Amino acid sequence: MQLLLSYSLRNLWARRMTTVLTAGGMALVVFVFAAVLMLDAGLKKAIVSTGSEDNVVVLRKGSETEVQSGVERPAAATIESMPQVETGVGGLPLASKEMVVLISMNSRAENAPSNVTVRGVGTFAMTLRPQVHLINGRMFRPGSREIIIGKSIAKKFKGASLGDRIRFGGLDWPVVGIFDADGSGFESEIWGDVDQLMPIFRRPVYSSVLLRLKNGDTFPSLKTTLESDPRFTLEAKRERQYYTDQSEAMSNFINILGITLTVIFSIGAIIGAMITMYAAVASRTGEIGTLRALGFRRTAVLGAFLAESLFLSLIGGATGLFLASFMQLVTVSTMNFQSFAELAFSFDLTAPITVKVLLFSLLMGFLGGFLPAFRAAKLNIVSALRSA
Repeated sequence: MQLLLSYSLRNLWARRMTTVLTAGGMALVVFVFAAVLMLDAGLKKAIVSTGSEDNVVVLRKGSETEVQSGVERPAAATIESMPQVETGVGGLPLASKEMVVLISMNSRAENAPSNVTVRGVGTFAMTLRPQVHLINGRMFRPGSREIIIGKSIAKKFKGASLGDRIRFGGLDWPVVGIFDADGSGFESEIWGDVDQLMPIFRRPVYSSVLLRLKNGDTFPSLKTTLESDPRFTLEAKRERQYYTDQSEAMSNFINILGITLTVIFSIGAIIGAMITMYAAVASRTGEIGTLRALGFRRTAVLGAFLAESLFLSLIGGATGLFLASFMQLVTVSTMNFQSFAELAFSFDLTAPITVKVLLFSLLMGFLGGFLPAFRAAKLNIVSALRSA
Protein backbone atom coordinates (compact mmCIF):
# COMPACT_ATOMS: atom_id res chain seq x y z
CA MET A 1 0.00 0.00 0.00
CA GLN A 2 2.89 2.33 0.77
CA LEU A 3 4.16 1.76 -2.80
CA LEU A 4 0.76 2.71 -4.22
CA LEU A 5 0.56 5.88 -2.12
CA SER A 6 4.06 6.90 -3.24
CA TYR A 7 3.04 6.19 -6.83
CA SER A 8 -0.07 8.37 -6.52
CA LEU A 9 1.77 11.30 -4.94
CA ARG A 10 4.48 11.18 -7.63
CA ASN A 11 1.75 11.37 -10.26
CA LEU A 12 0.44 14.57 -8.68
CA TRP A 13 3.89 16.07 -9.13
CA ALA A 14 4.13 14.73 -12.69
CA ARG A 15 0.85 16.49 -13.53
CA ARG A 16 1.84 19.75 -11.85
CA MET A 17 -0.26 22.10 -13.96
CA THR A 18 -3.45 20.05 -13.54
CA THR A 19 -2.74 19.65 -9.82
CA VAL A 20 -2.26 23.39 -9.36
CA LEU A 21 -5.44 24.29 -11.26
CA THR A 22 -7.60 21.76 -9.41
CA ALA A 23 -6.15 22.63 -6.01
CA GLY A 24 -6.59 26.31 -6.85
CA GLY A 25 -10.30 25.80 -7.49
CA MET A 26 -10.68 24.04 -4.17
CA ALA A 27 -8.64 26.74 -2.45
CA LEU A 28 -11.09 29.37 -3.72
CA VAL A 29 -14.06 27.45 -2.30
CA VAL A 30 -12.29 26.88 1.01
CA PHE A 31 -11.36 30.57 1.17
CA VAL A 32 -15.03 31.56 0.82
CA PHE A 33 -16.15 28.97 3.37
CA ALA A 34 -13.46 29.97 5.87
CA ALA A 35 -14.19 33.69 5.39
CA VAL A 36 -17.88 33.12 6.14
CA LEU A 37 -17.12 31.20 9.33
CA MET A 38 -14.51 33.78 10.39
CA LEU A 39 -16.93 36.65 9.74
CA ASP A 40 -19.62 34.98 11.85
CA ALA A 41 -17.09 34.22 14.61
CA GLY A 42 -15.86 37.83 14.55
CA LEU A 43 -19.42 39.12 14.79
CA LYS A 44 -20.21 36.90 17.76
CA LYS A 45 -16.93 37.82 19.44
CA ALA A 46 -17.73 41.51 19.05
CA ILE A 47 -21.34 41.29 20.24
CA VAL A 48 -21.47 38.32 22.59
CA SER A 49 -18.20 39.19 24.35
CA THR A 50 -19.76 42.56 25.07
CA GLY A 51 -21.69 40.86 27.85
CA SER A 52 -20.60 39.25 31.11
CA GLU A 53 -22.14 36.16 32.69
CA ASP A 54 -22.13 37.83 36.11
CA ASN A 55 -24.06 40.89 34.94
CA VAL A 56 -27.81 41.23 34.47
CA VAL A 57 -29.63 43.61 32.12
CA VAL A 58 -33.10 44.73 33.13
CA LEU A 59 -35.36 46.01 30.34
CA ARG A 60 -39.00 46.71 29.74
CA LYS A 61 -40.73 43.42 29.02
CA GLY A 62 -40.99 42.66 25.31
CA SER A 63 -38.15 45.00 24.31
CA GLU A 64 -35.65 43.46 21.93
CA THR A 65 -33.09 46.25 22.31
CA GLU A 66 -32.24 48.97 24.80
CA VAL A 67 -33.31 51.61 22.26
CA GLN A 68 -36.87 50.24 22.42
CA SER A 69 -36.88 49.82 26.20
CA GLY A 70 -37.93 52.12 29.01
CA VAL A 71 -37.35 51.68 32.74
CA GLU A 72 -39.00 54.27 34.95
CA ARG A 73 -37.08 55.91 37.80
CA PRO A 74 -39.03 54.20 40.65
CA ALA A 75 -38.43 50.83 38.98
CA ALA A 76 -34.70 51.60 38.61
CA ALA A 77 -34.48 52.52 42.30
CA THR A 78 -36.22 49.25 43.23
CA ILE A 79 -33.83 47.24 41.09
CA GLU A 80 -30.79 48.83 42.74
CA SER A 81 -32.10 48.07 46.22
CA MET A 82 -32.64 44.36 45.65
CA PRO A 83 -30.63 42.09 48.01
CA GLN A 84 -29.14 40.06 45.15
CA VAL A 85 -27.24 43.11 43.84
CA GLU A 86 -23.51 43.34 44.66
CA THR A 87 -22.31 46.46 46.48
CA GLY A 88 -19.38 48.60 45.34
CA VAL A 89 -17.37 51.48 46.79
CA GLY A 90 -19.04 53.11 49.79
CA GLY A 91 -21.63 50.35 50.02
CA LEU A 92 -23.44 51.63 46.93
CA PRO A 93 -25.18 49.08 44.70
CA LEU A 94 -22.98 47.93 41.83
CA ALA A 95 -25.43 49.01 39.16
CA SER A 96 -25.58 51.45 36.26
CA LYS A 97 -28.79 53.13 35.13
CA GLU A 98 -28.33 53.70 31.41
CA MET A 99 -29.90 55.41 28.43
CA VAL A 100 -29.27 54.37 24.82
CA VAL A 101 -30.12 56.47 21.76
CA LEU A 102 -28.96 56.64 18.15
CA ILE A 103 -27.43 59.67 16.43
CA SER A 104 -26.18 60.19 12.88
CA MET A 105 -22.51 60.83 12.07
CA ASN A 106 -20.59 61.08 8.80
CA SER A 107 -17.88 58.54 8.12
CA ARG A 108 -14.38 59.61 7.10
CA ALA A 109 -14.13 57.47 3.95
CA GLU A 110 -17.58 57.59 2.34
CA ASN A 111 -18.72 60.88 3.92
CA ALA A 112 -22.09 59.15 4.34
CA PRO A 113 -24.26 59.25 7.47
CA SER A 114 -24.41 56.21 9.75
CA ASN A 115 -26.24 55.49 12.98
CA VAL A 116 -24.04 55.59 16.07
CA THR A 117 -24.99 54.47 19.60
CA VAL A 118 -24.80 57.03 22.37
CA ARG A 119 -24.90 55.44 25.83
CA GLY A 120 -25.53 57.41 28.99
CA VAL A 121 -23.93 55.53 31.88
CA GLY A 122 -23.68 55.69 35.65
CA THR A 123 -20.69 55.80 38.00
CA PHE A 124 -20.01 52.05 37.99
CA ALA A 125 -20.26 51.54 34.20
CA MET A 126 -16.58 50.71 33.77
CA THR A 127 -16.45 48.62 36.95
CA LEU A 128 -19.25 46.48 35.53
CA ARG A 129 -17.39 46.18 32.23
CA PRO A 130 -13.73 45.43 33.00
CA GLN A 131 -12.94 44.91 29.31
CA VAL A 132 -13.47 48.65 28.75
CA HIS A 133 -10.39 50.76 29.50
CA LEU A 134 -9.13 54.15 28.39
CA ILE A 135 -6.25 54.17 25.91
CA ASN A 136 -6.06 57.93 25.48
CA GLY A 137 -7.26 60.94 27.46
CA ARG A 138 -9.34 60.65 30.62
CA MET A 139 -12.77 59.63 31.89
CA PHE A 140 -15.58 62.17 31.60
CA ARG A 141 -16.33 63.99 34.85
CA PRO A 142 -19.69 63.06 36.47
CA GLY A 143 -22.20 65.87 36.06
CA SER A 144 -20.35 67.40 33.10
CA ARG A 145 -21.20 67.51 29.41
CA GLU A 146 -18.17 65.51 28.28
CA ILE A 147 -17.97 62.24 26.40
CA ILE A 148 -15.57 59.36 25.75
CA ILE A 149 -15.68 57.36 22.52
CA GLY A 150 -14.78 53.83 21.42
CA LYS A 151 -11.70 53.46 19.24
CA SER A 152 -13.79 52.25 16.28
CA ILE A 153 -15.71 55.54 16.39
CA ALA A 154 -12.47 57.51 16.52
CA LYS A 155 -11.10 55.57 13.55
CA LYS A 156 -14.11 55.75 11.24
CA PHE A 157 -15.96 59.02 11.81
CA LYS A 158 -15.13 62.64 11.08
CA GLY A 159 -14.52 65.00 13.98
CA ALA A 160 -14.18 62.09 16.41
CA SER A 161 -10.64 62.48 17.68
CA LEU A 162 -9.42 63.34 21.15
CA GLY A 163 -10.09 67.04 21.77
CA ASP A 164 -12.72 67.32 19.03
CA ARG A 165 -16.33 68.27 19.70
CA ILE A 166 -19.18 66.08 18.49
CA ARG A 167 -22.48 67.88 18.03
CA PHE A 168 -25.74 66.16 18.92
CA GLY A 169 -28.84 67.12 20.86
CA GLY A 170 -28.24 70.76 19.93
CA LEU A 171 -24.96 70.91 21.90
CA ASP A 172 -21.24 70.39 21.31
CA TRP A 173 -19.76 67.57 23.41
CA PRO A 174 -15.96 67.58 23.89
CA VAL A 175 -14.22 64.23 23.44
CA VAL A 176 -12.03 63.83 26.53
CA GLY A 177 -11.11 60.16 26.17
CA ILE A 178 -10.89 57.20 23.78
CA PHE A 179 -11.43 53.68 25.07
CA ASP A 180 -10.70 50.13 23.99
CA ALA A 181 -13.08 47.26 24.76
CA ASP A 182 -11.12 44.15 23.69
CA GLY A 183 -12.90 44.02 20.33
CA SER A 184 -16.42 44.07 21.80
CA GLY A 185 -19.34 46.13 20.52
CA PHE A 186 -18.71 48.90 23.04
CA GLU A 187 -15.90 50.13 20.79
CA SER A 188 -18.63 51.38 18.42
CA GLU A 189 -20.31 53.53 21.10
CA ILE A 190 -20.13 57.02 22.61
CA TRP A 191 -20.41 57.25 26.41
CA GLY A 192 -21.42 60.16 28.61
CA ASP A 193 -23.07 60.95 31.93
CA VAL A 194 -26.61 59.55 31.86
CA ASP A 195 -28.04 62.43 33.89
CA GLN A 196 -26.65 64.93 31.39
CA LEU A 197 -27.75 63.05 28.30
CA MET A 198 -31.33 62.24 29.28
CA PRO A 199 -32.62 65.87 29.29
CA ILE A 200 -30.88 66.57 25.98
CA PHE A 201 -32.78 63.75 24.27
CA ARG A 202 -35.97 64.41 26.26
CA ARG A 203 -35.87 60.97 27.76
CA PRO A 204 -37.79 60.85 31.09
CA VAL A 205 -36.99 57.16 31.63
CA TYR A 206 -33.86 55.00 31.50
CA SER A 207 -33.35 52.47 28.72
CA SER A 208 -32.01 49.76 31.02
CA VAL A 209 -30.37 48.99 34.32
CA LEU A 210 -27.18 46.96 34.40
CA LEU A 211 -26.23 45.26 37.67
CA ARG A 212 -23.75 42.78 39.11
CA LEU A 213 -25.06 39.83 41.13
CA LYS A 214 -23.50 38.92 44.47
CA ASN A 215 -23.86 35.30 43.43
CA GLY A 216 -24.68 34.02 39.96
CA ASP A 217 -26.99 31.39 41.44
CA THR A 218 -29.35 34.11 42.65
CA PHE A 219 -30.33 35.14 39.12
CA PRO A 220 -33.52 32.99 39.01
CA SER A 221 -34.82 34.54 42.25
CA LEU A 222 -34.04 38.08 41.06
CA LYS A 223 -35.70 37.38 37.70
CA THR A 224 -38.80 35.94 39.36
CA THR A 225 -39.12 38.82 41.82
CA LEU A 226 -38.78 41.52 39.16
CA GLU A 227 -40.99 39.94 36.54
CA SER A 228 -43.77 39.10 38.98
CA ASP A 229 -43.88 42.59 40.56
CA PRO A 230 -47.29 44.04 39.50
CA ARG A 231 -45.99 47.63 39.79
CA PHE A 232 -43.63 47.25 36.84
CA THR A 233 -43.39 45.56 33.46
CA LEU A 234 -39.79 44.39 33.52
CA GLU A 235 -37.67 41.56 32.15
CA ALA A 236 -34.26 40.44 33.41
CA LYS A 237 -31.64 38.75 31.22
CA ARG A 238 -28.07 37.73 31.80
CA GLU A 239 -25.99 40.26 29.91
CA ARG A 240 -24.26 37.63 27.78
CA GLN A 241 -27.60 36.12 26.74
CA TYR A 242 -28.93 39.58 25.90
CA TYR A 243 -26.04 40.26 23.50
CA THR A 244 -26.25 36.73 22.07
CA ASP A 245 -29.83 37.53 21.07
CA GLN A 246 -28.58 40.77 19.51
CA SER A 247 -26.25 38.87 17.18
CA GLU A 248 -28.80 36.29 16.03
CA ALA A 249 -30.36 38.12 13.05
CA MET A 250 -27.09 39.20 11.47
CA SER A 251 -25.43 35.85 12.19
CA ASN A 252 -28.25 34.01 10.42
CA PHE A 253 -27.98 36.34 7.42
CA ILE A 254 -24.21 35.82 7.12
CA ASN A 255 -24.53 32.05 7.43
CA ILE A 256 -27.37 31.67 4.91
CA LEU A 257 -25.67 33.87 2.31
CA GLY A 258 -22.23 32.37 2.90
CA ILE A 259 -23.32 28.73 2.91
CA THR A 260 -25.34 29.28 -0.27
CA LEU A 261 -22.28 30.67 -2.08
CA THR A 262 -20.09 27.91 -0.66
CA VAL A 263 -22.43 25.15 -1.87
CA ILE A 264 -22.57 26.64 -5.38
CA PHE A 265 -18.79 27.01 -5.59
CA SER A 266 -18.13 23.60 -4.01
CA ILE A 267 -20.21 21.82 -6.66
CA GLY A 268 -17.94 23.31 -9.31
CA ALA A 269 -14.81 22.34 -7.34
CA ILE A 270 -16.04 18.76 -6.86
CA ILE A 271 -16.80 18.43 -10.58
CA GLY A 272 -13.34 19.83 -11.36
CA ALA A 273 -11.68 17.31 -9.04
CA MET A 274 -13.76 14.52 -10.56
CA ILE A 275 -12.74 15.46 -14.11
CA THR A 276 -9.10 15.61 -13.05
CA MET A 277 -9.22 12.18 -11.44
CA TYR A 278 -11.13 10.62 -14.37
CA ALA A 279 -8.45 12.00 -16.70
CA ALA A 280 -5.76 10.55 -14.44
CA VAL A 281 -7.42 7.12 -14.55
CA ALA A 282 -7.81 7.27 -18.34
CA SER A 283 -4.15 8.21 -18.90
CA ARG A 284 -2.86 5.52 -16.54
CA THR A 285 -4.99 2.56 -17.58
CA GLY A 286 -1.95 0.51 -18.53
CA GLU A 287 -0.22 1.30 -15.25
CA ILE A 288 -3.33 0.25 -13.32
CA GLY A 289 -3.40 -3.03 -15.23
CA THR A 290 0.27 -3.62 -14.38
CA LEU A 291 -0.36 -2.95 -10.70
CA ARG A 292 -3.29 -5.39 -10.70
CA ALA A 293 -1.15 -8.00 -12.50
CA LEU A 294 1.53 -7.61 -9.81
CA GLY A 295 -1.03 -8.68 -7.22
CA PHE A 296 -2.44 -5.43 -5.86
CA ARG A 297 -6.10 -5.84 -4.90
CA ARG A 298 -8.94 -3.69 -6.17
CA THR A 299 -9.35 -2.12 -2.71
CA ALA A 300 -5.67 -1.11 -2.73
CA VAL A 301 -6.05 0.59 -6.12
CA LEU A 302 -9.25 2.31 -4.97
CA GLY A 303 -7.53 3.50 -1.79
CA ALA A 304 -4.50 4.82 -3.71
CA PHE A 305 -6.56 6.92 -6.13
CA LEU A 306 -8.84 8.10 -3.35
CA ALA A 307 -5.78 9.11 -1.30
CA GLU A 308 -4.52 11.03 -4.34
CA SER A 309 -7.78 12.97 -4.49
CA LEU A 310 -7.79 13.60 -0.73
CA PHE A 311 -4.22 14.86 -0.80
CA LEU A 312 -5.11 17.16 -3.70
CA SER A 313 -8.03 18.58 -1.70
CA LEU A 314 -5.86 18.94 1.38
CA ILE A 315 -3.39 21.07 -0.59
CA GLY A 316 -6.28 23.25 -1.77
CA GLY A 317 -7.77 23.42 1.73
CA ALA A 318 -4.50 24.42 3.36
CA THR A 319 -3.88 27.06 0.70
CA GLY A 320 -7.40 28.51 1.03
CA LEU A 321 -7.12 28.57 4.82
CA PHE A 322 -3.73 30.28 4.64
CA LEU A 323 -5.13 33.00 2.37
CA ALA A 324 -8.23 33.38 4.55
CA SER A 325 -6.07 33.92 7.65
CA PHE A 326 -5.03 37.31 6.25
CA MET A 327 -8.66 38.43 6.49
CA GLN A 328 -8.04 38.88 10.22
CA LEU A 329 -6.30 42.13 9.28
CA VAL A 330 -9.58 43.46 7.84
CA THR A 331 -12.14 45.32 9.96
CA VAL A 332 -15.75 45.20 8.80
CA SER A 333 -18.11 48.04 9.61
CA THR A 334 -21.81 47.44 9.10
CA MET A 335 -25.23 48.02 10.62
CA ASN A 336 -26.49 45.69 13.34
CA PHE A 337 -29.90 44.49 12.15
CA GLN A 338 -31.21 44.36 15.72
CA SER A 339 -30.15 47.79 17.01
CA PHE A 340 -29.80 49.60 13.62
CA ALA A 341 -26.52 51.05 14.88
CA GLU A 342 -23.02 50.99 13.38
CA LEU A 343 -20.96 48.00 14.46
CA ALA A 344 -17.28 47.37 13.69
CA PHE A 345 -15.73 43.92 14.02
CA SER A 346 -12.92 41.80 12.56
CA PHE A 347 -12.68 38.33 11.04
CA ASP A 348 -11.70 35.77 13.66
CA LEU A 349 -9.90 32.50 12.86
CA THR A 350 -10.32 29.93 15.63
CA ALA A 351 -9.18 26.33 16.09
CA PRO A 352 -12.71 24.88 15.52
CA ILE A 353 -12.97 26.86 12.26
CA THR A 354 -9.60 25.47 11.11
CA VAL A 355 -10.78 21.90 11.76
CA LYS A 356 -14.13 22.49 10.00
CA VAL A 357 -12.44 24.02 6.96
CA LEU A 358 -9.93 21.19 6.54
CA LEU A 359 -12.65 18.55 7.00
CA PHE A 360 -14.76 20.36 4.40
CA SER A 361 -11.88 20.32 1.91
CA LEU A 362 -11.34 16.59 2.51
CA LEU A 363 -15.06 15.99 1.96
CA MET A 364 -14.83 17.73 -1.42
CA GLY A 365 -11.83 15.56 -2.27
CA PHE A 366 -13.68 12.39 -1.26
CA LEU A 367 -16.80 13.26 -3.27
CA GLY A 368 -14.74 14.28 -6.29
CA GLY A 369 -12.41 11.28 -6.16
CA PHE A 370 -14.56 8.33 -5.14
CA LEU A 371 -16.21 7.57 -8.51
CA PRO A 372 -12.93 7.84 -10.53
CA ALA A 373 -11.16 5.72 -7.89
CA PHE A 374 -13.97 3.14 -8.06
CA ARG A 375 -13.64 3.08 -11.85
CA ALA A 376 -9.89 2.50 -11.55
CA ALA A 377 -10.44 -0.37 -9.11
CA LYS A 378 -13.04 -2.04 -11.38
CA LEU A 379 -10.83 -2.08 -14.50
CA ASN A 380 -10.32 -5.54 -15.98
CA ILE A 381 -6.65 -6.58 -15.85
CA VAL A 382 -6.48 -7.95 -19.41
CA SER A 383 -8.36 -4.98 -20.93
CA ALA A 384 -6.19 -2.52 -19.02
CA LEU A 385 -2.95 -4.17 -20.19
CA ARG A 386 -4.15 -4.25 -23.81
CA SER A 387 -4.75 -0.50 -23.74
CA ALA A 388 -1.18 0.14 -22.49
